[in-house]
Amino acid sequence: MKSAWFAALSMLAVTASTASAKDLNAIGISLASLGNPFFVALAKGAESEAKKINPNVKVTTLGFEQDLNKQIDQIDNFIASGVDMILLNPGDPKALAPAIKKARDAGIIVVAVDTAADGADLTVTTNNVQAGEIACQFIVDKLSGKGDVIIQNGPQNSAIMDRVVGCKKVFAANPDIKILSDDQNGKSSRDGGLEVMQSQLTRFPKIDAVFAVADPQAIGSNLAMKQLNRSGIIITSVDGAPDLEAELKNEASQAIQATSAQDPYKMAATAVELGNKVLNGETPENPVVLLDAELVTRDNVAEHKGWEAARD
Repeated sequence: MKSAWFAALSMLAVTASTASAKDLNAIGISLASLGNPFFVALAKGAESEAKKINPNVKVTTLGFEQDLNKQIDQIDNFIASGVDMILLNPGDPKALAPAIKKARDAGIIVVAVDTAADGADLTVTTNNVQAGEIACQFIVDKLSGKGDVIIQNGPQNSAIMDRVVGCKKVFAANPDIKILSDDQNGKSSRDGGLEVMQSQLTRFPKIDAVFAVADPQAIGSNLAMKQLNRSGIIITSVDGAPDLEAELKNEASQAIQATSAQDPYKMAATAVELGNKVLNGETPENPVVLLDAELVTRDNVAEHKGWEAARD
């Protein structure tokens, strides 16, 4: 994980810039929901890194609760208050472009986290192709390269599509892996995973493994297996959410075996650190920084530093 951290930092080239260096005195953070542990970890990571840069920095963190107009108002208020940097998880990558342009025209650095946003100075997110690869390589290894599998798809945003691309790349390299289904949308939710898996269990008498594109779907799929008295199916997913960690620690429920864990704390800390470099005149060599996911299994979950773990 350290190598990914330093690799991310190296994405900024130390080159001349017309922008004048500034101190990070105030940062505005706009996230989807402050009730979601993923975004809570993002907020903590951003604030921690900002205070390392300037112990007296003013940090304002807001949730827009999936209301795009509310997020636009938050950006306008950050501009009016004179923040030096805006960190945001965009509610709509394209619709926010005018608000982001307005902020940048005011001399504010804008950094997107988790999802890209048109016009942002930088985006820091998980390498979702790699996340799909390692979750599905786990399946291949467990099945010794042969079996009938399902890719349980989800909402067609860039993150989900990249996870599926990574998974399919691994399965394609193993000709004895047969994909039974790859187009059913589990909606990134527990109920969606439950509904899709119920249908797939009824349709397919033999399923050796399932790759669910998000942890809640994996949990819903596991519940469907219990309801229909099916066993012997390996489930992997992507996220690393606390609920999935609990499943990996549950000896009474063996189906869920791995997740490709994101690190929202490090994601946000990296975003603030790199954003501060831009603020101080460095030009990004690549405006999109990808952080590798970590495969968390039943064997290593006890040592894994998850979203809610204490950080230095």
